[in-house]
Amino acid sequence: MNPLSARRRYALVSFLTWLPPGLMMAPMVLLMTERGLSLPQVGLTVTVFSVVTIALELPTGGLSDVIGRRMVLAASAAVSVLAMATLAFATTLGVFLAAAVLKGVARALSSGPAEAWYVDTLHAAQGPGADLRPGLGRGNAMGSVALCAGMLTGGVLPLAVPPGAPIVPLAAPALASALAAAVLLVVVLLALPEPPHARRSIGGVLREVPLTVAAGLRLATGGPQLRRLMLYAVANGVALTAVELLTPGRLADLAGTAERGTTAYALVAAVGFAGSAAGSSLGPALARIAGGNARGASIGVVLAALSLGALAATAGLNGPAGLVSAGIAYVLMFAGLSATGLLAQTMTHNAVTAAERTTVTSIGSLSLQAGGALSNLGLGLLAAGSGVAAAWGLVAVVLLSSSLLLVRLPERVREAV
Repeated sequence: MNPLSARRRYALVSFLTWLPPGLMMAPMVLLMTERGLSLPQVGLTVTVFSVVTIALELPTGGLSDVIGRRMVLAASAAVSVLAMATLAFATTLGVFLAAAVLKGVARALSSGPAEAWYVDTLHAAQGPGADLRPGLGRGNAMGSVALCAGMLTGGVLPLAVPPGAPIVPLAAPALASALAAAVLLVVVLLALPEPPHARRSIGGVLREVPLTVAAGLRLATGGPQLRRLMLYAVANGVALTAVELLTPGRLADLAGTAERGTTAYALVAAVGFAGSAAGSSLGPALARIAGGNARGASIGVVLAALSLGALAATAGLNGPAGLVSAGIAYVLMFAGLSATGLLAQTMTHNAVTAAERTTVTSIGSLSLQAGGALSNLGLGLLAAGSGVAAAWGLVAVVLLSSSLLLVRLPERVREAV
């Protein structure tokens, strides 16, 4: 396949992969609470999604090596259609939990095969020395565009549902997500020819997965640098959970209705995506000014923690002042987390060889998801009992404490092999 064609197809698949979750970001929590779920029950459904994703992430990667990239991506899209359709019509905790399981399966299946498809295709066309960065960079950019566009569309869509329509307004984004996943399924089946790659037997995969997990855990926890970086990833997952779980309800209170709250959350989160892009762009400059990756990363964490503290301090504000303060805090928090994430990623890659890179990266992803899964129930209970300000304040302290993990972090560089 022509490399330019492969790049375009990978970018399109990346966009369509992240569009369904983007459409559901704004209304997700409000849809569940409007249909009778308490905040702790909402936290339970998110925890189930995280646990399923964590449990299946490495095994599904092995599955794509056995049956092919396209089939795993197609399975992910098909499960996503079912998950979003289930979510649109769910009215009880049990059905919402079933939707969370399906979403977790779809997310795990989609983690990696598209990127592997692009790399395999480019290597087949240009050899192992092909420059992967332009195509992978475009894919990442299109994923961010999909999240931003989906967030804005999902926030506005409930307002466009006319009175008397057969669906409740907050369910419209879920149906749109199911449609987007169906489009992804068609694109994957028609536009992604299976590239040549080494395949392994099912038995080989079943034997290798537990060995890979054990080796990755030993590597990630064996030295002080990687151990600290993995612990920071857990704190990062806690912080992201705090804003995703608690902000929608806060903005709904400020806006007056669930539908207007969805729109407000979409706008605030879209601004947060802009802050995230800025943080990633400014990360290298921050490291130069601070005198190293570790110092720059710790500054980014402090900025994010102070922003979360500002969310807690301004939780009593009402009306436009509350919305503006939330928007500013979102921009600064995501800018800080993104700058730190870029520098932490750089330090992680510098600390491992090529033979270890994928395993350690996967453990870092699992650490972040584990932080989110562990904090969902606790934050929901704390917010329900003591208010969102208490929950945000606690997370701000946790995140600020995690900056100590990055202070004087040894920046060891190992030769790639």
